[in-house]
Amino acid sequence: MHPVLKNILAIVLGLVAGSLVNGGIIQISSSIIAPPEGVDVMTAEGLKAGLHLFEPKHFLMPFLAHALGTLFGAFVAAKICAGPKLLYAMIIGFFFLFGGISMIFMVPSPLWFSIVDLTLAYLLMAFLGARLAK
Repeated sequence: MHPVLKNILAIVLGLVAGSLVNGGIIQISSSIIAPPEGVDVMTAEGLKAGLHLFEPKHFLMPFLAHALGTLFGAFVAAKICAGPKLLYAMIIGFFFLFGGISMIFMVPSPLWFSIVDLTLAYLLMAFLGARLAK
């Protein structure tokens, strides 16, 4: 396969794989840590309305979804790419970081969670994904 096509495929499959992991964790999260009574966690409006009821434990699964989705997506991209593994893993990390930043504006969260999420769940996990792929 041509290296350019292989690298494009690496990015696309990394984004898809990471998104599937992220979405899967989010889907099962309420069965692991139940949301506060009466809060609809499957819609942005429900999250906004019930955010004041959330305890720190309720932010664990979203963090894991972001971190593990990025880690897996970066790993997949780094495994497939024909170029420098770290570069392609970090491309995935930046895509997910931009998604995380946009989520902060769409669904407000406590400052502490936003800081932890943005600093630990994206670029650091992309770096680790590249390291694991070597």
